[in-house]
Amino acid sequence: MKWIDLLKSSKHSLHAGGTAKTIEQPVNPISENLSENLQKMEKMFADCQDVVIYQWRYGPELEHTAFSIYFNTLTQTKHVNFMKASLQDLVTHEVGPATMINVEQIIDFFESSGVSTEKAQLVDQLDTAVDHILDGHVVIFFNHWKKALSYFAGGVETRQVSESINEPVVIGPHESAVENLQKNIGLIRLRVKSSDFKLESFKAGDKTKTQISFGYLNGAVNPETLAEFKKRIATVKHEEILETSYIEELIEDSTYSVFPQFRYTERPDVAAASLLDGKIIVLVSGTPSIMICPGLFLEFFQTSEDYYQRAAYSSLIRLLRIFAFVVALSLPSMYIALSTFHSELIPTVLLLAILDTREGIPFPAFVEALLMEFFFELMREAGIRLPRPVGSAVSIVGALVIGQAAIQAKIASPAMVIVVSLTGIASFSLPQYSMAVSLRILRFPLMVLAASLGGFGLMIGFLLVLLHLSGLRSMGQPYLSPAAPLSYRLLLDVVIRAPLKLLLRSPRNRHMHKVPRN
Repeated sequence: MKWIDLLKSSKHSLHAGGTAKTIEQPVNPISENLSENLQKMEKMFADCQDVVIYQWRYGPELEHTAFSIYFNTLTQTKHVNFMKASLQDLVTHEVGPATMINVEQIIDFFESSGVSTEKAQLVDQLDTAVDHILDGHVVIFFNHWKKALSYFAGGVETRQVSESINEPVVIGPHESAVENLQKNIGLIRLRVKSSDFKLESFKAGDKTKTQISFGYLNGAVNPETLAEFKKRIATVKHEEILETSYIEELIEDSTYSVFPQFRYTERPDVAAASLLDGKIIVLVSGTPSIMICPGLFLEFFQTSEDYYQRAAYSSLIRLLRIFAFVVALSLPSMYIALSTFHSELIPTVLLLAILDTREGIPFPAFVEALLMEFFFELMREAGIRLPRPVGSAVSIVGALVIGQAAIQAKIASPAMVIVVSLTGIASFSLPQYSMAVSLRILRFPLMVLAASLGGFGLMIGFLLVLLHLSGLRSMGQPYLSPAAPLSYRLLLDVVIRAPLKLLLRSPRNRHMHKVPRN
């Protein structure tokens, strides 16, 4: 049988055109003895049902041997003829009939001439060959050759680029990141077409070997922040990383803080804008979440659409989000403090209405609020975990039914149902889910302080939160900046959004064209 015919039965693919390149790190070198290499591969991939090891012969009287190895779950069958072009090049330029090919000609051809239509890699250590196989490559071992030929043949289906689910917009790009790392980087490269956009990559974990990339815009990023980030990200290399949030907990400044210190986005335009704003982005293979660091407190109230709308409207919406933050954090505790300790501060007509609705309620305001918050959180989690077509219906119907039943059963007053509902709606108004989760956690200790000490306890709680925020840092930067330390120039794009022509002239933005943030 001719070598070309034998090779056609192997299912391989190549990545791009060019010459074969060699990786020389002889830690666990490939042996010249093909049987030894085959035994090692069979032992290493024992009990792996999806691994394919194909042995074949070539040359005069089929005296030479070789074998190819790959995972059929990681490769595509449409690349079955990947070696045909290589063999045609070899036969055309070297010796003619395939049956006359020998090992020396193979070595000389692939190391000097390469492949004209596709790109291959020559590897000279078994560990590298194994990594390539696990990445979706087809690796071919030849007899009497201390190297192996590796072709990329990855063919796992991934989700295509579509509209963002978690960050929908009315005006602006509708593209969303996907689970494919290369596609995500390409979407960002389309928007930041500059040689100053630097990307560095590494693999994390001995078992998962997850590909992690981080990028920054040279000249816009703070050198001290970048140096600190690189120092911290280096500690991640030995951890098994499955999602971007793993990295957040490993490199953040304060692990036990309830406030998020990094932002997330699935939108390439937000990631590109963050680069222009001097941020560092982190992308992980297998997840669409892009981490943006450092993440400062006031940035969690901004969205990409703020820069696609008119300045007046965007400023109004930002103020509304800040008001929603205050409501989501403090409304139940303020109601408890006023109704329990400071009823004289409530207008008489409103106080009489509240007392009338609370008539017959067996629980104090604190227990009543605690029960309703518990039921609300339970329904929210149920709505998230259930299938999408069912989840929204269950959460809406459940809220209506339980709320009405609680009022009729005299377990909760209508005023408390309104307070808890407004609190939940306010938390949904925050752009970043991680910030809304922080408020869900802080709400309960503030309710305890309000029930214990009234307004005085509430002020103590607010001061403790403010002190914590003042001391918190993200990648070494003050969490409350630019409000503390105060920078009047940077405040043009914090609480309100100034017109773009003012922002574009700002010295801070001399490297950028301004800037949708998430």
